[in-house]
Amino acid sequence: MHMADALISPAVGGIFWSASMTAVARSSRKVQQDLDGSRIPLMGVLAAFVFAAQMINFSIPGTGSSGHLGGSLLLAILLGPDAALLAIASVLVVQALFFADGGLLALGCNIFNLGFLPAFVAYPLVYRPLAAGSDGRLRQTLAVLLGALAALQLGAFGVVLETVLSGRTDLPFRGFLLVMQPIHLAIGVVEGMVTLALLTFLRKARPELPQLAGPGGVTRRAAVALGLLALLLGGWVAWYASKHPDGLEWAIQRIAGQQALPPAVGGWHGRLAQVQAGTAVLPDYHFRGSREGSRAATSLAGVAGGLLTLLLVAGTGWILHLRKRRT
Repeated sequence: MHMADALISPAVGGIFWSASMTAVARSSRKVQQDLDGSRIPLMGVLAAFVFAAQMINFSIPGTGSSGHLGGSLLLAILLGPDAALLAIASVLVVQALFFADGGLLALGCNIFNLGFLPAFVAYPLVYRPLAAGSDGRLRQTLAVLLGALAALQLGAFGVVLETVLSGRTDLPFRGFLLVMQPIHLAIGVVEGMVTLALLTFLRKARPELPQLAGPGGVTRRAAVALGLLALLLGGWVAWYASKHPDGLEWAIQRIAGQQALPPAVGGWHGRLAQVQAGTAVLPDYHFRGSREGSRAATSLAGVAGGLLTLLLVAGTGWILHLRKRRT
């Protein structure tokens, strides 16, 4: 669901940059107030895990499309919505800057769609009311599955709305919506099942906490397991990611006849494209100048990207923690 700059006008990009950065700043203040130092390693490891998981596209049977784990609902459940937004924003920044995955102009839209909507709409309005006050397995399962579906549907609707408001394409609102929502419904089912499986594993490792981000922190066992899983996903499992276009590319192809629209030149689009070309050390998770990805490039991107994400999130967490101690 990562949007490219070609879909977004400077005006819409600027509005969502402002909205997302305002939300990130507000969440930073909230995390600074509530942050316990023992939570910082978990934040970093979870963000690295989400980075690695997003590299693995899974095929949607019968469609010729693929999807990947968004991870924001998982982060919101384990960390709370504010820390989740900081973590997913860090993932998206690393992807955009170092791997040219998602545009810089569209970064605000991507943070809003993939981070804010799941953490601050789907989590409090769908997941929490269903999960609250009950330890029953059926109700908890329903809460996770419906929360994941809501997160994907909201994000897909955000993509459609931002694209149409930008007016840079001929994609019709109704037609685009009728293609985007069903394919992301299917992706949401898979995301819900994966999220449920991960929560089951983590809660077995720390059964006394409804959230692993509580005052007691995270066990070393759970943190090490997540870190090793992130290395496994990014360094090896990503070799076998589906080559089918993702849900957004598939929807554009169905309507416009091509997976990606031609990149815009000149103006803000051209300037930001030059910046991204300079910062992307492994564009599209390939070696520079390579038309096709190699397993070596994929493994390097998975491991290095996960490490960069971990360092960015943990560094941000420690800065906020130190500021809290000084006030």
